Amino acid sequence: MVDYDLERLWGERFRLALAGREPNMWRYRELLPVEHAGSVVSLGEGWTPVFQVPGLAARLGVRELWVKDEGVNPTGTFKARGAACGIARAAELGIGDVALATAGNAGEAWACYGAPIALRVHVAMPADAPEANRLQCRLYGAHVIDVDGLISDAGRVVEEMAAERGWFDASTLKEPYRIEGKKTLGFELAEQFGWRLPDAVIYPAGGGVGLIGMWRAWAQLRAIGLLEGDWPRLIVTQSEGCAPLVRAFELGLDEAPPWPDAETIAHGLRVPRARGDFLVLRAIRETKGTAVAVPDRLIVEAMGELGRRGVSASPEGAATLAAAMRLRERGDLGNEDRVVLINTGSAGNYDEAVAIVTPRRL
Repeated sequence: MVDYDLERLWGERFRLALAGREPNMWRYRELLPVEHAGSVVSLGEGWTPVFQVPGLAARLGVRELWVKDEGVNPTGTFKARGAACGIARAAELGIGDVALATAGNAGEAWACYGAPIALRVHVAMPADAPEANRLQCRLYGAHVIDVDGLISDAGRVVEEMAAERGWFDASTLKEPYRIEGKKTLGFELAEQFGWRLPDAVIYPAGGGVGLIGMWRAWAQLRAIGLLEGDWPRLIVTQSEGCAPLVRAFELGLDEAPPWPDAETIAHGLRVPRARGDFLVLRAIRETKGTAVAVPDRLIVEAMGELGRRGVSASPEGAATLAAAMRLRERGDLGNEDRVVLINTGSAGNYDEAVAIVTPRRL
């Protein structure tokens, strides 16, 4: 992790400084690891909208239901946050080649941000990852390595090739800068909610870095005296076809055993074991949150529900709505709760899922 001199950032002074800044993730620059503004490659990442969906709130029976829509980021996902920060810091450190394993979206984001500064990006992804991601990576000039297997297999390929060829391994939690970019999601939620956070935040976790990042962001805001009230309950959702974090939470484990035969339409959730599983589980428990798995059938239905309300949700993002419905049924969400769903990406890279949601009519 990256450490900061929090004593110099007393909250009220920091809050006032934010008022005149650009609406992107770099408005929080004092709490980001990039030392020189000239190192930043900004394509408009961050400060994504958060908005209420009253019809779904009424259907669920909660006080308020909000969507934080990360699909409007560059390349269509919240992965832009981690890539923007990671690429900028790599450039400052004089790194020429970065490599990472990806289910698709992270590779596309890192390729996109590496392109403007000619930083060479090597991406290993499962051979059955969305073709749109693969093509976009190549469009941005990345070196794409197809791997037979899952993201865990791609991770082993990257580890071996990085060691052999001297590439910088930027895979999930292999370096500290990616999570620093993703934690800006937590800063934004705090600021957009007037420094009093909602009651629950539902997050679709594959690697879980975004959730760890939000947890870290709120701890930093509290340390500088800016965050008021209780923390939100952090709630993880996964697909029933790959739910190692949910199973570990339910069994009271501190780490998640690998999930066998992982399979789900939500490619970003097909992570048999998260490198930071122990941190995800700690964040859930410390915030009095929970974890829930939902079937792909409900994920697809939720994509349609959100789509009919103007939200282009990836299967991962839609899983949060499916989770909210299940959580309300079992009593984990109450009728006075303000709930935020994190839509981690748009439906744009998921032709297969969209085709199921929108069957062709004669």
